[in-house]
Amino acid sequence: MFGLMALFTAALAPTAGLVVAQVWDRREARGRFLLMAAVSSVPLLFFLFFGVLFPECPDGYRC
Repeated sequence: MFGLMALFTAALAPTAGLVVAQVWDRREARGRFLLMAAVSSVPLLFFLFFGVLFPECPDGYRC
């Protein structure tokens, strides 16, 4: 549960910053938050891909 919350909050901060930078038209900050969001999305996508979509199961067992 704590791992999921850590992944969620890692994605929440860049998203909130990007929204604020977009609303106030801050181009430099928008670029930084886009880079931050791209870096933060890698562990999130890794968890979703290997942890949820394609979990490893021993032969004969159902996941």
